[in-house]
Amino acid sequence: MTKHIGVLVLHFALAPVAALFAQQGQGSAETPEEFESKLGYQTGTITLKDGIATITVPGSFRFLPAEGSKRLLEQGWGNPPGAADGVLGMLIPTAASPLSKEGWGVVITFDEDGYVDDKGAAEINYDKLLQQMQEATEADNKDRVKQGYHAVHLVGWAEPPSYNAQTHKMYWAKELAFGDSGLHTLNYNVRILGRRGVLNLNAVGGMDQLNDIKPDMQQVLGFVEFNEGHRYADYLPGKDKAAEYGLAGLVVGAVAAKAGFFKVLFAALLAAKKLLIAGAVAVVAYVKRLMGKKEESATLATK
Repeated sequence: MTKHIGVLVLHFALAPVAALFAQQGQGSAETPEEFESKLGYQTGTITLKDGIATITVPGSFRFLPAEGSKRLLEQGWGNPPGAADGVLGMLIPTAASPLSKEGWGVVITFDEDGYVDDKGAAEINYDKLLQQMQEATEADNKDRVKQGYHAVHLVGWAEPPSYNAQTHKMYWAKELAFGDSGLHTLNYNVRILGRRGVLNLNAVGGMDQLNDIKPDMQQVLGFVEFNEGHRYADYLPGKDKAAEYGLAGLVVGAVAAKAGFFKVLFAALLAAKKLLIAGAVAVVAYVKRLMGKKEESATLATK
C-alpha cells in the first residue's frame, strides 16, 4: 500500500480482466479460465486458522484457501503485492466467475484483539452514528483530495447494523460514492464475535448487486462458526484479553484503524473494470477520536 494509517487509501485504474494476467512460466499467456482453474477451490467443511472456526460451505459457495485468495486478490483483481497478507481465505459464489463483471467474493480475516463486550448493544443509536461518520468523512475529504485521492462520500446504510445477542453475530452494509463516479459501491460486512477476537467477512460490489449479495451474506451468517474453546461463551474474564472497543467500534472501523490493517481491506470493482483499495470506509479522523473514548458512551446511545 502506498499510504498507511491517517488517510483513506484509494486507487482507481482501468483494469480489463484480460490485462491482469501476466506472462506465466515459459512466457505463455494464461486465459481467465486457466487462471481460475488453478485457484484451488474447496467445498465441504473447512477449518480456519489453527482450528478456531469452521465453515460448512453450501452448494452456492466455494472456498478459496489463503494461497488461492492471494492469487485472486493480487493477480486476478490487481491489488498490489502483499495486499492479501493476513487473509485466511475467501468465499466465492458459484453463480458467477470472480473474474466476470458480476463476480464478487467475501474476504475472511481474523482480528485477535480480544473479547468484544456487547454490553449496551440495544442502546446504540446507529442513525446518529451514521450521521457522525458522514460528517467526519466529509471533513476528511479536503485532506484526501489534497493528497491526490478521490473524495469519499458515505451515502448511507444499504443495510442498517443488526446484532444478534444469541449468536453474537453482527452485520451491516454501507453505500459509498467515490469522487464524481455515478457508480456507487456496496460494502457488506459480517462480524462474528469470539473468545479472543472477531472474524471479519467483507464483501464489496456495486450497489446494483445488493439484491444478489444481501441474501448470500445472510447465508454466510449461518454457516460460519467458532469452534469449541474459541466461542464467545468460552471467554474467561480476568484471564483472556478484552478488546478496547465495543460494537460501535466494529461498525465505525476501530479495528481497521490499527496500523497495518489497511492492507487487508480492499475490493475489486470488476463491474466497472476498476480497482478500489480502501483503508477503511469509516472515517479515520472519527476513528481516532473514538479510540480515546468508550464506544458505548452517551454520544452513541439513544438519549
